[in-house]
Amino acid sequence: MDRCVVLVDAGYLLGAAASLLAGEPSRSRITVDHAALIQGLRERAEADTQQPLLRIYWFDGAPDRVPQPEHRRLRVMPRVTVRLGALTRSDGRWAQKGVDAAMHAELTELARNRACSDVVLVTGDGDLLPGLMSAKEHGVAVHLWAVQAADGDYNQSEDLVAEADERRVLDRAWITRAVRAKDLTGLCSPAPAPRPEIAAILSAPLPEAALAEAARNGAPAAPADTAERPAPVPAPAAESAAEGARPVPTPKDLAALRAPGAVAAPQNASGSAAGPAGSALRWSSDKGWIDRAGPLGEPAETASLPTLAQLTSAEQRWADREEDITTVGGDPFEVGQVFARRWMERLPETVHLQKLATMYPRIPHRIDGELLRYAARFGLLAHKDDQIDEHDRYAIRAGFWREIDVRAAAEHVAAPGAAASGAPVTPAADEG
Repeated sequence: MDRCVVLVDAGYLLGAAASLLAGEPSRSRITVDHAALIQGLRERAEADTQQPLLRIYWFDGAPDRVPQPEHRRLRVMPRVTVRLGALTRSDGRWAQKGVDAAMHAELTELARNRACSDVVLVTGDGDLLPGLMSAKEHGVAVHLWAVQAADGDYNQSEDLVAEADERRVLDRAWITRAVRAKDLTGLCSPAPAPRPEIAAILSAPLPEAALAEAARNGAPAAPADTAERPAPVPAPAAESAAEGARPVPTPKDLAALRAPGAVAAPQNASGSAAGPAGSALRWSSDKGWIDRAGPLGEPAETASLPTLAQLTSAEQRWADREEDITTVGGDPFEVGQVFARRWMERLPETVHLQKLATMYPRIPHRIDGELLRYAARFGLLAHKDDQIDEHDRYAIRAGFWREIDVRAAAEHVAAPGAAASGAPVTPAADEG
């Protein structure tokens, strides 16, 4: 069959590109335009082999073989098939398992079935040598491509190089059409201040009554996990915050305030009790204490707000998934914006938007949980405990509120960003 197939070992291609452009083989040091990279591979393969492309096979590793955002984008591209092996961590380093075996099996199967006349291999692993030799025995021409080595030497198995029918080098000029080294010059300087939306949330002070209650119960004034959370916002980002402002209390902080031996429930900013005895702590930005007596423990004023799932038809759900795969990059702030935009566009009445806008910075529990579940699709979960990183959660919700704020301003409703106008910010008592 007079056509060509490209087999790409993504670990080799992107690792070697990172070594060439950033000085070390860590893929976190580069950014990749996958659409441009696939188009470049197709054009180069058809030019080198003088045959039309049948398909590009992209072999990569993923934790538990679960497709990551880049894999979801790749596998819906024309003429691209993604094959995933396992990605495991050993001695502090990530290693692919099963990728070489999958490439070997695909190569020999293609050759045995005479599915193509030419195979392009983008790899450097000598374990593929038996598969390469088998393909040659079935009459397939094997083209071996290398990424230009950073030190000018080989970054491929010499046996693999010796057995290939044709050899080409993807040089720096070709690589940089789709791959860029990340600008890490700012890593040695102080971290920039958070976005204003995040700053408004982080700078909200704890209620004085709650702090006094913590002191009476012997709870530490600052949570023990402060080092793991974003630092308090430096001036002038928090000029409007009261002196001595602390980060918004998390569920852990509230749990400390409800430690055994507490004589009174913590109070919120208005002086009322933050939660009744026997209430349960929930991971929500609606409020810190949920009464077990209610069916969901949800206030009546938020129960009428529809969730995105309730507003979404089957056709819209399909379109949403296509958009997630092809255009949503997975940045936490962007994820929050996308979710908010869809929710607002499908609201039957603007009164719901007005009601939500007045709740800033709290997001009703049902909507907040749905938002975080949506964000988890983009690989934002920390694999060790299936939780989203705390700063990512702030960014997700900040993106949500930014989009709500823009639409609310357009609808001439009260903007949720009270801090921007100098009004005091009501702390989200359980931002977590």
